[in-house]
Amino acid sequence: MAIYYYHDRQTKKSLSFLRRQESNLVIMSTKPKIHLASDHAGFEYKEILKSFLTNEGYEVIDHGPATYDKDDDYPDFIAPLAKAISESNGQDKVYPELVERGIILGFSGQGEAIVANRFKGVRAAVYYGGNEEILKLSREHNDSNVLSLAAGFISKEELAPVVSLWIKTPFSNEERHIRRIKKLNVV
Repeated sequence: MAIYYYHDRQTKKSLSFLRRQESNLVIMSTKPKIHLASDHAGFEYKEILKSFLTNEGYEVIDHGPATYDKDDDYPDFIAPLAKAISESNGQDKVYPELVERGIILGFSGQGEAIVANRFKGVRAAVYYGGNEEILKLSREHNDSNVLSLAAGFISKEELAPVVSLWIKTPFSNEERHIRRIKKLNVV
């Protein structure tokens, strides 16, 4: 069960466990929305992640594909996800841990990340197995909001721990990293 918080827009104070809505309150879950998308090579892993994330209490938005099609093209599914992340980017200044995130999957994850990174404010990091420190650094230093997973290089057993680590790792908020991210937004 999710813990709920409210944020009073007038007093800027936050309290927990309120479960009703009032005119000046915003009620939210303690977990961000997670957007998912893949191509045919990542379809099976996307479905596994959808089930895992839903069971963990996340609201999951699936951008497709809805069914396996060996001839599909990843931009058709990755672009709508990236657009959604771009439009929601940084919307929650009070609770930055609730900013929406995306997970995209393909055989290598490279093409998917290239598509996602074309959208303003999207910072997609590729992970294809190995040292998990790169996942933490992508969040701590780069505030990555999209994780591109290489379904051809990681195992099904790695999915849940890798995604959990990435989601739960906070941005460091160090001035040097904030400065660099701001520069990305003007390139």
